[in-house]
Amino acid sequence: MREAEVIIIGAGPAGLGAAVEAAKYGCGSVVVFDENRSCGGQLIKQLHKFFGSAEHQAGVRGFVLGQKLEEEALSLGVRIMTNSVVWGVFRENKLGVFTSDGKVQQWGFKKLIIATGAMENALAFSGWTLPGVMGAGACQTMMNMHRVLPGKRVLMVGSGNVGLIVTYQLLQAGAEQVTVIEAAPSIGGYGVHAAKIARAGVPILCSHTITEAIGPNGYVEKAVIQKLDEQWQPIPGTETELDVDMICLSVGLSPLVELARLAQCRMAYLPTLGGYVPIHDQNMRTSEPDVYVAGDLAGVEEASTALDEGRLAGVAVAEALGHPSADAAEAEKGAIRLRLRNLRSGSYGDKRQAGKENLMGRMSE
Repeated sequence: MREAEVIIIGAGPAGLGAAVEAAKYGCGSVVVFDENRSCGGQLIKQLHKFFGSAEHQAGVRGFVLGQKLEEEALSLGVRIMTNSVVWGVFRENKLGVFTSDGKVQQWGFKKLIIATGAMENALAFSGWTLPGVMGAGACQTMMNMHRVLPGKRVLMVGSGNVGLIVTYQLLQAGAEQVTVIEAAPSIGGYGVHAAKIARAGVPILCSHTITEAIGPNGYVEKAVIQKLDEQWQPIPGTETELDVDMICLSVGLSPLVELARLAQCRMAYLPTLGGYVPIHDQNMRTSEPDVYVAGDLAGVEEASTALDEGRLAGVAVAEALGHPSADAAEAEKGAIRLRLRNLRSGSYGDKRQAGKENLMGRMSE
């Protein structure tokens, strides 16, 4: 059996951030597993620049940040194994991994950080299984990684940040027209993103839903949308037929908790954080003393919070293993927590902050 002091599952912003900090603070062997062929998670298909403060990488494009994190981790001696699927987490701190060379390996660890991210939610409506209906993440992967524009006349369902950003990227990639609909009475994402696509002429219709995808030839050719009343019920007679060849769903994410469940981590259901999430303390440690979590798995938020949660978990495991002094670890963790608190402020962040405090409060139950 192979051994590592720290094993991290997931090479997205949370996983790479954790790896960098764990190695920087003295952990001797840090191994990262990721099922994809490239590091970076969602960062590698994010062409847009981050905004906010310098410490949150304002002005840096997502894929560039992913490259920088990978380079930093490798320079610190972190071993990154891509195309490697962790399929089991067992008692006595052991993992089962299916590696890129087709072999099954068993790994032991002292501390485990699970940073497996989240998956896109689906939305069921008549015709939703037709080719041409896809998640916004899948659309982004096809455009920004494989250079394929999956549709030219697009209906975007959902006006959260992902929906708004992918809408803009569709226009950049050559889409002829995009319409955004939102079931809520107001836009879900940041105003800066909404304003950007509004200036490009994209209509954003709030209090609207999709009721049908039409495709007599076996693929999407039209979409039917309908206005909603104050109780979110379709209003008869308000149906509108749109001529589209793609319906893009951006209706939220759910944490990927399967491996955390295998690790026996206690869960809580919090809709503000995306559904079931592992209960954890302020160091990102779960109910299992040697298992930590970070990123969207620990509550769906954004790349900046995922990165800082990963950094926090990395420092915490290094401290738990006795590497940095308590004073040094507390100083670093305090700075990271302050950044996280700032990211969770304002009308969008306060609910996420309350959800996190709820999770931490349950650790003592």
